[in-house]
Amino acid sequence: MNHLLIAPVLMPAIVAPLIAMVTRHHMDLTRIFSLAVSVAVVIATLALGVQAMDGTVQVYELGDWNAPFGIVLVLDRLSAMMCILTAILALVINLYAVGSDWDKRGSNFHSLFQFQIMGIQGAFLTGDAFNLFVFFEVLLIASYGLTIHAGGARRFQAGVQYVVYNLLGSSLFLFALGTIYAVTGTLNMADLAVKVAEISPDNTALLRVGAIMLLLVFCIKAALLPLHFWLPASYAEAPAPVAALFAIMTKVGAYAILRFFTLIFGPDLAATQGLGGEWLLPAALVTLATGAVGVLGARDLGRLIAYGAIASMGTLLTAVALFTPQAAAAALYYTVHSTFAAALLFLVADMVIERRGAHITPKAPMAQNGLIAALFFVGAIALAGMPPISGFLGKLLVMDAARDHDMVWIIWAVILIGSLVTILGLARAGTIIFWKAYDATTKAPEADEQEEEAIHQPAPALPVVATFGLVAGLVLLTVFAGPMSAYATATAEQLFAPEAYIQNVLGVPK
Repeated sequence: MNHLLIAPVLMPAIVAPLIAMVTRHHMDLTRIFSLAVSVAVVIATLALGVQAMDGTVQVYELGDWNAPFGIVLVLDRLSAMMCILTAILALVINLYAVGSDWDKRGSNFHSLFQFQIMGIQGAFLTGDAFNLFVFFEVLLIASYGLTIHAGGARRFQAGVQYVVYNLLGSSLFLFALGTIYAVTGTLNMADLAVKVAEISPDNTALLRVGAIMLLLVFCIKAALLPLHFWLPASYAEAPAPVAALFAIMTKVGAYAILRFFTLIFGPDLAATQGLGGEWLLPAALVTLATGAVGVLGARDLGRLIAYGAIASMGTLLTAVALFTPQAAAAALYYTVHSTFAAALLFLVADMVIERRGAHITPKAPMAQNGLIAALFFVGAIALAGMPPISGFLGKLLVMDAARDHDMVWIIWAVILIGSLVTILGLARAGTIIFWKAYDATTKAPEADEQEEEAIHQPAPALPVVATFGLVAGLVLLTVFAGPMSAYATATAEQLFAPEAYIQNVLGVPK
């Protein structure tokens, strides 16, 4: 077995408790361990990505127990891509948190951060449905602590709402797994694919109930309307590095939909044919439209970006809901883009909020106003899907994938109008924050010298460098759109032809 396969899960799992128990009172040492493991995970995932490029499916059997009885981790093109994306994003955000001293504003930031990375990486690599639930809970428990990092009444209130809503989702997840296990007697994904295909279409009522409950759980994680209520407040009130990391968390839901509904509940499978197809696409389009309107109406910078993230998830889930290889390839390309774009805007929003507050109102020019305005401009056109950044290409791929669909004109109209409304909302906010004339006579009497000092305080270099790292990611995704699109196409073809996945998991030699 290739022991490198477990490294993205094992390394943060080892370092997180080490930080919590040994180095928590030594911030410099904590930062060294945290950044070192982030770099190591990037290297490990890139190596795994190289191994997965030829389409080989690798299986890691924990405890040397064969599937379906043992726990397995599985590496294919999709899991490799998502692990690399998570590792790169985690390194950038870790650098930002260290450079901006966000990690000093509360307790146990780095240990919780590493536990969350462990959960996300495990969710992408696991080949077992129950262990997907376990990794979901690991990343969610860590995210609860990160959401209320640095304290505050509003942050705590948003954290409680986040906890309650996701606990309901976790309960539904358990019910779904129990229902599916009662029908099939297994929760290994490859074994489930075999068992579900053998069930007669006349005896699938309970199986379909379990599959629909699973789909609802994944839609909660992906913030699909009307299951999105936890996201705006949670993302807006969370510390900026945490909100930026959350940009990958909604993608876990989209990943799970793609994985389960191509491998186990495939679109061509008679027993589960049409499952969710009647409502998932309309819900995704409504999510996109709602997010765009939310961007236009937002009066708070955190909520502005949160609604932008909802709109981008609507676009992503529109592609996922088409359930074709071409649409899945478009969804994968757009996944990488939207993750970088949303994370970039959350970090830029933090730079603005630290200097002038979250409200979108005219104020005196802040330190590094031009630099931050340029970063905001790049993030805005990326999130809205405007040329020449990669979001434009991603939306073109989604629209092209929908060309033969019955709702093609509705899909195109919602995507195009949503992009227009989103860019108008972001342009309004950017104009007010960076360029609208400021009248010093309108300054509130309670504004004091401390506020002025915050406005003119330049940022440390490391957060700016980390933010430019995300800009570089978007530029590279645009420049290398051809190779990335080819990789996404090959990944989608592998998803919709799961025979190799099933054979390697169930028939891998000792």
